[in-house]
Amino acid sequence: MTLAVDIRHRRGDFALQARFEAGAGVTALFGPSGSGKTTLLDLVAGLERPDSGRIAIDGEALVDTSTGGWIPSHLRRIGYVFQDSRLFPHLSVQQNLDYGARFARRPGQAPQRQRVVELLGLGALLDRRPGTLSGGERQRVAIGRALLASPRLLLLDEPMASVDVARRAEILPYLARVREEAGIPIVYVSHTLAEVARLADAVVLLEAGRVVAIGPVADLLSRLDLGEASRGAEAGAVLTARVAEGSDPARSPIPGGVGSDPSSAITILQHPAGEFRVPWTGQAPGSTVRLHVLARDVALATGAIGALSIRNRLHATIVEVGPAHGGVREVRLDAGGEALLARVTAETVDEMELRPGLPVIALIKSVALER
Repeated sequence: MTLAVDIRHRRGDFALQARFEAGAGVTALFGPSGSGKTTLLDLVAGLERPDSGRIAIDGEALVDTSTGGWIPSHLRRIGYVFQDSRLFPHLSVQQNLDYGARFARRPGQAPQRQRVVELLGLGALLDRRPGTLSGGERQRVAIGRALLASPRLLLLDEPMASVDVARRAEILPYLARVREEAGIPIVYVSHTLAEVARLADAVVLLEAGRVVAIGPVADLLSRLDLGEASRGAEAGAVLTARVAEGSDPARSPIPGGVGSDPSSAITILQHPAGEFRVPWTGQAPGSTVRLHVLARDVALATGAIGALSIRNRLHATIVEVGPAHGGVREVRLDAGGEALLARVTAETVDEMELRPGLPVIALIKSVALER
């Protein structure tokens, strides 16, 4: 199933022009506040009509201004999860979920409620009212309600914007499970790179109402030509690693923590460029893990390395050295076939003679890597 968008729209003084396609998995609309992300979701959902253009799902036009075609929002079979969850406060969690199921086009096609409850970890919350839930719990219920409406497309508008840092860490694994198991395209709005790196398969980068770049998440986040304004302090890359096999689960500090070194509670992740040792536990052996590695957390070395507290050392080759900005330069690396970014001073580039084709060791602190 594919969402195709080609529209122009004006809201007051703000002009939006967007053309892109979103297929299976999660497509993130990423950009600074005011770039048009939420406006674009409202247009897809049918909460607004574009001034001109066409929006379609698998070739079926939801709106086409050239023909006058228009499908009302309640008939589009699109699930929309807002920043503030918008649950019914007088209903229990179970009743909120049942409300979503009522909107399934054909009741027999609606996902089984038990499956959604298990997917989002809602079992212990069913009898509670929204007012007694944490922000993360409310958003999980809102996602469950949207899924039970049997949507063909799910829209998530910064679902963690009103959630504190601890609750974000709680809800991210559930969103990752929805991405893997829901089986429908998901359009995810965010201005936080850590969320995009963890969840997205593809990224549509918006700035001032225009699409300035589109591509796979790993490719787009590691590009040097998009500028500091698009990535800022969170600039980095996405690496994919696999949890190592071979540890004894009986001796693991956490039950089921296979793939960890039980004496130090360190999980070993295997990557083509080297080995990661991270302070995590409970990771299933053989499972795949995404790592968002910030450019500022990557140091570079050439030649032999002596005793050093940084345990993660990846063999890489410099692909590109970006221009200097305020005495800082970004270096794009090829690490086992994946892109990796390092942010170093311009002085370092000159002294180490960093240049394309030069083999280096990328050093990454274990404590800088989050799940």
